[in-house]
Amino acid sequence: MTAWIDACATDDIDPEDVIRFDHGSRTFIIVRDHEDNFYCSDGLCTHEDVHLSDGLVIEATIECPKHSSIFQCTTGQVTTPPACHNLKTYATRVENGRVLVEI
Repeated sequence: MTAWIDACATDDIDPEDVIRFDHGSRTFIIVRDHEDNFYCSDGLCTHEDVHLSDGLVIEATIECPKHSSIFQCTTGQVTTPPACHNLKTYATRVENGRVLVEI
C-alpha cells in the first residue's frame, strides 16, 4: 500500500541539488533540477550501494560520487556505466512549499 509522505520543504533543496530522505529502514534522495522540478528515487547507487545524496546533479541527472554512473532523475534510467540497473523512482508533488513523495 502506498502513501504520500512529507519529505522536505522545497527551500531545503537548491536548484540542481540533492538531499537524502530516510523513511523507515529505506533511504531515498530528493532531487531538484534546473527547472525547479522535484524527483525522488532510491538513495543508493545500484552499482555498489553508495549514497547518491553525495552525488552531483546536473540539470535532471545525478552522478554517483564513487564510480561516476549517471542516472536520469525523471525515470531512474542509468545512462553511464558501471551501474547497469536503473533506480526505482517515486511520484512527487509539491503542496504549500512541501515536497510529498508517494511511497
